[in-house]
Amino acid sequence: MSVREIRLFGDPILKSETTPIDNFSQVSRLIQDLLDTTALSGRAGVAATQIGVGLSAFAYNVDGKAGYLINPKITNLEGEEQLMEEGCLSVPGLWQQVPRYERATATGFQLDGSEIEITGEGLMAQVLQHEIDHLEGLLYLDRLLPEERKLAFKSLREQPWFMR
Repeated sequence: MSVREIRLFGDPILKSETTPIDNFSQVSRLIQDLLDTTALSGRAGVAATQIGVGLSAFAYNVDGKAGYLINPKITNLEGEEQLMEEGCLSVPGLWQQVPRYERATATGFQLDGSEIEITGEGLMAQVLQHEIDHLEGLLYLDRLLPEERKLAFKSLREQPWFMR
């Protein structure tokens, strides 16, 4: 289908909660666009809000394994929260230490209506948490510890793409 443009910090859709998808057969183009957009080099995941769509879906591409979840929910978080280096396509040029759990499990649906469960460690756990945050209207900046958040927003204001 097509690679879609990524919405940047400041776009109101990035801070909006998504609407659950009721009719999976009507979102096959959205899912393909998410997969195509995520397939570009350096991308581990893209949420629907990042391409301007307020529906609950995201695609991932981690360690050569690509897929998607419709109406995803985190069902389990394990291990200690650890500070992990994290960036976001919607906040280009910034990388911060974000508290994330070591292991995450999420459930969601496929286009045929079947329910699936994905469990991941490391980067996959991070992607599950990051993308589902997007669908709940959260950016990784919202998860930063206070001092890290202060530094991040200072750096954000210095970015050439940042709307002043």
